[in-house]
Amino acid sequence: MKHHDVIIIGAGAAGLMCAATAGYRGRDVLVLDNAKKAGRKILISGGGRCNFTNQKVEPHQFICANPHFVKSALARYKSTDFIELVERHGIEYHERDHGQLFCNDSAKDIVDMLLTECEWAGAQVQLRTEISHIEKAASGLFHIVTNQGEYSCDALVVATGGLSMPKLGATPFGYQLAEQFGLKVLPTTAGLVPFTWHAEQKAKFEALSGIAVPSTITAEDGTQFSEALLFTHRGLSGPAVLQISNYWQPGQAVSINLLPNDDATVLLSQALESSPKQSLRNTLSQWLPKRLVEALFESVQLDKALNQLGHGERDSIARQLNSWSIVMNGTEGYRTAEVTLGGVDTNELSSKTMESKKVAGLYFSGEVMDVSGWLGGFNFQWAWASGVAVGIAV
Repeated sequence: MKHHDVIIIGAGAAGLMCAATAGYRGRDVLVLDNAKKAGRKILISGGGRCNFTNQKVEPHQFICANPHFVKSALARYKSTDFIELVERHGIEYHERDHGQLFCNDSAKDIVDMLLTECEWAGAQVQLRTEISHIEKAASGLFHIVTNQGEYSCDALVVATGGLSMPKLGATPFGYQLAEQFGLKVLPTTAGLVPFTWHAEQKAKFEALSGIAVPSTITAEDGTQFSEALLFTHRGLSGPAVLQISNYWQPGQAVSINLLPNDDATVLLSQALESSPKQSLRNTLSQWLPKRLVEALFESVQLDKALNQLGHGERDSIARQLNSWSIVMNGTEGYRTAEVTLGGVDTNELSSKTMESKKVAGLYFSGEVMDVSGWLGGFNFQWAWASGVAVGIAV
């Protein structure tokens, strides 16, 4: 049985960051992963460009049953720290809307950087390794049985990720391991995920696939995001929808403002004054794509001239434009979700070290915990920050 100071399960963002951090402290580190490649989720993220962090990262941009849990790690390893690392490796990047930072070239640059850091730190990364059994021996060491042999370690780090994107190898292994050691796991659901139509909605709206408009979307709990909304064959997507999906429960309505920068009542009044005989169809088509207008309103109404519409009718049209309320069927689920909501209960862990309060030497890092960030580089920043927190502690 080969012994290491630290064994990390998972060669993703959090696991590799943790490995390099611990390795630089002189710890003998082994990373185990069943994949053929390290960092698979990193490689496909951000359309292959990896939105690796955000210029401004605040605790309120994370969802966790214990909202204070994220504060310590985020304060100790900031986005500026990761940006410095990226710059040291000569990786060119650019900023997009809302402070999002992307690689100029490829997400592979980030994976290569992390693997180089592990190499420099003396941390070993072993892929194609299936784990069949883990236990904590009376000696206090963890014993791990794999298809590549048996290992023991003083500190075991679970950085297995969540359930999102199973085609990339996501499994519930980390949650099962937490439960095996008596830790509570909060219910998991898909997050940062597109919505799907009900059958009757699909018949009405699927022809709009490909149309994108600015929007402000509000969930029933009052959470609100102003970003692009995209119509797809299957439902609604785009940044605004992905963001609000984290705050949505099945059966709830979302309210969509299709004219987020305008008061539709005022616009209609101005149009009535300047062009009273213009049809509603032509009026609304100045502000929104014509196909969307025709899907939202009945032809009989659209054919009317503005001066043929009553006050109540105009108010109703304005409401539909500024607060279109719709109950979606569901989400696309883990298949396309960018993150998993829920996970290992953070009340079971130290917010400083991420060590289990019940099991000495057992640590958790990254998405496997009940911490999920907004779209825009926040989940990667949590991976880096939590990976460093554990790497310093093990």
